[in-house]
Order: sequence, then C-alpha cells, then structure tokens
Amino acid sequence: MRPVLPGDAVAAARALYARPSTERQAAMSLMLVHAEAADAYRKRFGRAHPVWGNGSLMALAQREALPPEPSLDDPDYCRCLAIVFGTLADRRDVRATPGNHP
Repeated sequence: MRPVLPGDAVAAARALYARPSTERQAAMSLMLVHAEAADAYRKRFGRAHPVWGNGSLMALAQREALPPEPSLDDPDYCRCLAIVFGTLADRRDVRATPGNHP
C-alpha cells in the first residue's frame, strides 16, 4: 500500500461514516487488503488497478459515493477516524513484530 497521508485517512473515514457502525471495522480491514492488492498491481503493470485504484486509501475510498466531511464535533465521525488510525497503527505494530514480513 502506498504511504498514508492525512487525506487518505479522511477519505477512508468518510467511506466508513457512510456505513452502519457494525460494518465499519470489517470495511476498514477490507480497504487495507484492497489497497495492498492495488499497489501490487500498480507496481507490476505500471497502471492503477481498474477497480481498486493506485494503491492509496484515497483512491480506493473515492470510488464510492462519499458523504461530505463532517466536522470533528460529530462523535460518529470521530469514531470513524479512530477506526482508521487504530487499524493503521495495529497494522504497523504487526509488521514491526519480529518474524512478520512487510
């Protein structure tokens, strides 16, 4: 997956915000799988994946109808951002564990 920038996190959170809260964690995990696969496709074929984009979370999320970005006083949106950041942090922790591969 391409490096995650602030806009990627916002786009992913907006995609989660459009989903029922019970689906958000699984949707975020699937976004990471698809972004990884899209990035591998981009590296191998030199172009974006036709469905999942160029390997960035933003490219993947923007393929959905995203709601406008809520303000940070919306607790539900804050929970979506927390899912994004928590999942990314957990992913980095797993990769940093000896014996795991990047």
